[in-house]
Amino acid sequence: MIVLLVLLSFIVMVLLTAPVAFALGVAAAIGLLASQSAPLFVVPQRIFEGADSFVLLAIPLFILAGALMETGGISARLVNLAKALVGHVRGGLGMVVVVSEGLFSGISGSTVADVSAIGSLMIPALRRAGFRADQAVAIVSAASAMGILIPPCLLMVVIAQIAGLSVGAMFLAGFIPAAVLAAALVALIYVQARRDGIGGVPRASLHELGRALRGALIPLLMPVIIFGAILGGIADPTEAAVLAVIYAFIVGVFVYKEVTWRQLPKILVDSAVTSGIVIFMVGTASSFSWLLAVQQVPAQLAEAMLWLSSERWVFFVISIVIFIVLGAILEGLPAVIICLPIFLPIAQRLGIDPMHYSVVVVAAIGLGLFLPPVGVGLYIAASFAELRVDQTIRAMLPYVLVLFAGILVLIAFPWLTLIAPKLYLGR
Repeated sequence: MIVLLVLLSFIVMVLLTAPVAFALGVAAAIGLLASQSAPLFVVPQRIFEGADSFVLLAIPLFILAGALMETGGISARLVNLAKALVGHVRGGLGMVVVVSEGLFSGISGSTVADVSAIGSLMIPALRRAGFRADQAVAIVSAASAMGILIPPCLLMVVIAQIAGLSVGAMFLAGFIPAAVLAAALVALIYVQARRDGIGGVPRASLHELGRALRGALIPLLMPVIIFGAILGGIADPTEAAVLAVIYAFIVGVFVYKEVTWRQLPKILVDSAVTSGIVIFMVGTASSFSWLLAVQQVPAQLAEAMLWLSSERWVFFVISIVIFIVLGAILEGLPAVIICLPIFLPIAQRLGIDPMHYSVVVVAAIGLGLFLPPVGVGLYIAASFAELRVDQTIRAMLPYVLVLFAGILVLIAFPWLTLIAPKLYLGR
């Protein structure tokens, strides 16, 4: 009864358009008042405890580094490199989106930043190249859903904290799954381009390719610094994020000179606001999941799922579908903080590697963020084409199916996720 009241309170708050973080906190407070299992001050206490982590300090730092690099005109340089590499292939501009997303995601660390930066640049270009407006939105959305697997990923930092995993190992584990999903998207874009008679841009000369590579070289060094510092044992993820901020500041202000001193206060304030929203959401979701744990919801849900089937793959697929749906409704962080502590012990009980499970969860959340008709990322992408979300659903469905098929491949072949951490870190 208490759990039903808590869930109903949360749903009502969301339907009243309250921010998800506040809906989680209010629902937890209502649940405590109704159950009288603990004093009300436990809610703010759990909020502070949920956010009180040195590892989570990497989140605002990566957000600031991404904001500095994006203001410095980084995305345009990376798009030019991608265009020089694959733009000449049939449907090449669509493939440019996928490659650009792969390059930019390793710098921004934020899916919202990815879809905003790449969408604003590429959706008009895709339309000029012959892609329909809804198709352009679908390509950008699908590429951004894939890009969440490419580190530095803020969601991976949170999941590593919850699951007790190495952030560096999580980062490494995301590369090959991202390549699998990217290859699937490129194949779909090529097939659709052949069907619709969409060509590519003229092939770049060696001189143009070299110029594009030189222009993108400095931005591409940021992931090298981050991963080199973490994997080389020079810095932990939070310290590596500090290095990323310093590097982004030097590049934006002194090298490219596209970030002015007058812009810096706004960048700092915007990054602080975004970071505050993310960290507060982590805290309130922590209080919500604590209340569910007190009411023994995880144990009851585990029993129900194991009663339904004790087959490993059945649990894996069902739980991933749940993450996709909740990723669309709640956004990524709340869905992970609420559900991962429930599902991860069941996965381990069934013999599923926690690293494998966690990375597939990230892929599921990425798809959920762009799942029509409620994924928040799809709203952002559609806005750049001046379309309503319902006008993009038909074009988006093939990409949703391809991404889901790619996730099933990741589930079926754990080595795709585990081989990179095993080779480089021996875990």
